[in-house]
Amino acid sequence: MDKVIVIAGPTASGKTDLAVEFALRVNGEVISADSMQIYREMDIGTAKPAMEERKGILHHLIDIVNPDEEYSVASFQADAKACIQGILSRGKVPVIAGGTGLYINALVYNVIFSEIESSWEYRRHLESLAKEHGPRYLHGLLMEVDAKSAAAIHPNNIKRVIRAMEVYEATGKPISEHQKESRREPPPYDYRIFGLRVERDLLYSRIEKRTDKMMDRGLYEEVEGILKKGYSPGLVSLQGIGYKEIIEAIQGKCTLPEAVENIKLATRRLAKRQITWFRRTEGLKWIDTSEHNSWAMLKILVDALNI
Repeated sequence: MDKVIVIAGPTASGKTDLAVEFALRVNGEVISADSMQIYREMDIGTAKPAMEERKGILHHLIDIVNPDEEYSVASFQADAKACIQGILSRGKVPVIAGGTGLYINALVYNVIFSEIESSWEYRRHLESLAKEHGPRYLHGLLMEVDAKSAAAIHPNNIKRVIRAMEVYEATGKPISEHQKESRREPPPYDYRIFGLRVERDLLYSRIEKRTDKMMDRGLYEEVEGILKKGYSPGLVSLQGIGYKEIIEAIQGKCTLPEAVENIKLATRRLAKRQITWFRRTEGLKWIDTSEHNSWAMLKILVDALNI
């Protein structure tokens, strides 16, 4: 069975750099498992690797949809499978790298997404509740019927909260149960999953520095440019960390320094959620970056590929 290496972990843990160095050594190509890097025109705030950082390694599933286009976990799964097949057909090694746990789980566990029809009337009802009471109110409703899914979905991701609510309304069962039951067929590849563990204070320091670097590179101007092109501030894509906070500064809801601090805080919280998520991921092996230098980490990955 063909092996696929997966490099997961919290934001700012060094996944992208390690994936590129590994791909260089094993004739690989990288498949991004990041739910924000899929969007075109959103480069700085998503920490999208620049071309020079990719070092000639082909990256897939970056810049594939516009900010106002929908893209689901099921879409990622189908696209990633097609990418893996294409990479293998070229005699190369697929390397999955990213921090979106739902994307990685859907792929490595071969989740079969049941086609549950949406009730447009119920969806409009939920959308109106979110507008009237705010996203956290809607997230609280989901928590009451599906605490497991609610814990994995950010309150601001209204689209996914609504989808989980729709599934429960239509079937009487949480979407987390549907996903658990859907793991009927084993995955077609031998996924070797690794998580990068970074000491908490160091990780938070990296987040602080990366946020400041994003501002220096022009995050404010990037967000301003997206809005000037007519994209709505309410889009799911623009609720992502970095974009939401800068939009609030542009709208006068807070100062720019306050927005920057809010980005840092939200990113730290994201990192904590990602760590919790990956701790529950079956078969994941942690690599402690404080105990292994880059060469040692690369050796661990190469050994996993050759076993």
